[in-house]
Amino acid sequence: MIEVDSLVKCYRGLTAVDSLSFQVNPGDVLGLVGPNGAGKTTTLRCLGGILPPNSGSIRLAGFDLLRESVQAKQNLAFMPDEPRLFEYLTVADHLALSARLYQVEDADMKARGLLDELELAGKERSFPSELSRGMKQKLVIACGLLHHPKVLIFDEPLTGIDPGGIRRMKQTIVRRAGEGASVILSSHLLHLVEEICDRVLILSQGRMVMIGTLEEVRVRFGGSDVSLEDAFLRAVEVPDQRQ
Repeated sequence: MIEVDSLVKCYRGLTAVDSLSFQVNPGDVLGLVGPNGAGKTTTLRCLGGILPPNSGSIRLAGFDLLRESVQAKQNLAFMPDEPRLFEYLTVADHLALSARLYQVEDADMKARGLLDELELAGKERSFPSELSRGMKQKLVIACGLLHHPKVLIFDEPLTGIDPGGIRRMKQTIVRRAGEGASVILSSHLLHLVEEICDRVLILSQGRMVMIGTLEEVRVRFGGSDVSLEDAFLRAVEVPDQRQ
């Protein structure tokens, strides 16, 4: 489970995230959407333990991220929008390093399964410089999934991935939720959010506009027959309708 209570993050007097509270239950996929500068990436980096919040609390899989950071991060996989890899480690080396850091049992078998699932089989000896942008993204995700985390955070996971890979990546995300993981997916691709997310959290100017099911968002911002895109545009244009 992901539990966020009254999260606040400020930069030099600017409040990037303002009193944000929500939770994601095991098996749920929450879509995090909002215009540029809404506070999405800041929120995700706080959840990933990269940025310390100014106030509020974050619990991952039952562990307080500040007070029990090791246990919380053992249950977390944070996949950023920009893949950051070690240039002198091969694909296999990256997976072996991840397995060692998280003390993964049967690591070789699990790594082979992920290589097949994410279409990286045959690239085990390749270095990051030899991989496409999409393959680098897949490698980051493979390393994140290796220790079977209970909390998954994806920031624009489909960047650079071809159409076939996009379909399989969606299946990968849905499969992990089906296995009991709590998932947050941040993306500007609203059709992706519509396809795989159970609920949507809309941010604007650092504050929550609404959190609810796709149907609830549509009904509130235009009616059940409007697209998520139209509802989203109406939502972020009406900042006083926050809850």
